[in-house]
Amino acid sequence: MMKIARLLVGLLSCGLLAGCAVGPKYRRPAVQTPATFRSTAAESQQQTQAASYADLPWWQVFQDPKLQELIRTALKQNYDLRLTTERINAARAQVAVTRSSLFPQVAANANFNGGKDGATQFRHNFLNLVGDAAFQLDLFGRLRRATEAARAELLATEDARQTVILTLVGDLASDYFTLLQLDLQLQITRETVKTQTDSVKLTQLRLDRGVATKLDVLQAQQVLDTANAQVPDLERAIAQEENAISILLGDYPHDIARGLPLVEQALPPQVPPGLPSSIIERRPDIREAEQILIASNAEVGVAKAQFFPQIALTGSGGGSFGRSSAFSSLMASQIGIWSYGAQVSQPIFTGGALRGNLRLARSENQQALIAYQQTIQRAFGDVSDALIGYEKLHQVRLRQQDTVADLEETVRISTLRYKGGTTTYLEVLDGQRSLYGAQLTLASARGDEYRSLVQLYKALGGGWQQ
Repeated sequence: MMKIARLLVGLLSCGLLAGCAVGPKYRRPAVQTPATFRSTAAESQQQTQAASYADLPWWQVFQDPKLQELIRTALKQNYDLRLTTERINAARAQVAVTRSSLFPQVAANANFNGGKDGATQFRHNFLNLVGDAAFQLDLFGRLRRATEAARAELLATEDARQTVILTLVGDLASDYFTLLQLDLQLQITRETVKTQTDSVKLTQLRLDRGVATKLDVLQAQQVLDTANAQVPDLERAIAQEENAISILLGDYPHDIARGLPLVEQALPPQVPPGLPSSIIERRPDIREAEQILIASNAEVGVAKAQFFPQIALTGSGGGSFGRSSAFSSLMASQIGIWSYGAQVSQPIFTGGALRGNLRLARSENQQALIAYQQTIQRAFGDVSDALIGYEKLHQVRLRQQDTVADLEETVRISTLRYKGGTTTYLEVLDGQRSLYGAQLTLASARGDEYRSLVQLYKALGGGWQQ
């Protein structure tokens, strides 16, 4: 029994002198990351650059004034972003609630009563004032660890907001470029409809004159019908894309103003990814995962501190002030009271609850560690996919551009040959049909290239620094 008492005194002395907090101190875990981002471009395998494309603010990356206006509106009105802002306010309030346990808790009570006794006819009026104070000594750091966990959760919530901003900017830019792509395809289709309408009329006239065949008319009509069928489908897609952008803006569906057409949108001459190690600091989802890890590490300390005594100091003071006629005359009365004390609570037998709680905290800490490592791994996968995607889609667009140029020349030559009487109109129609399809494919390739650029910017963690 004496040994236990001495041990308890020693532990209390350690807590009082050193203010020790049980539980592991957080240290950022070492995570092995690649020296370079995987890419198919030869130059990206050379020495990496410290500067990254993601270091640019979004208004320098997306230079279309209308797109910039849409992004600014979304950052003010988007409902997901507003919800995360309120979650930050709630987390900040939770920190204040948790931290309050580190300070003395003081309360005051007042009670006034008076009256006249029916039997004795005595009268009295008394005011009772009582003040209570309680202070829990955090000798083993339970309250400090809980506060540390709450602060980490607050920071995680703030990083979650940055993730929402990153996703919002990326989604809005991608949808905007998709809208411009659909506009370009609709423009190509309408121009094709107009051209083929004239071709059908001309072919019909030539048929009437006996210099064209019925097959020529049918072929021209087929190209026209194909283009006509595309118009309502593209108009549907445009309207639905505008609705999607409207929702991101935090508004009801409405028309979306356009800026520069897709073919005039700026593309960077190069997109340096920067140092791979910097992605850990730049991407908010990685930072969020680390703050969750910090919070779970602190919760291990909270669980450990439950094994040790909890000591609270209490004090009370007050008095009664008033007058009473209990004696021969009305007399004044003042009575002062005060008290103090200490309470010690030490778990002895809990049926394994404390050990189970510690194992639970350690397991959740390991889960958070695994999630942190997995988030980093996925981030590198995102960057690699985006780099490869942008490089290859850029090549696809260039080659498709050459294909369109070749087909335009083919149609021009076929038209001259037809006018010179050295070929049939069917050759011209075949060339126009192929050109129409290639132009639509080129418009889609342009849209894919811009969307892949947005995806790369997002994967690198750019766009949320405001």
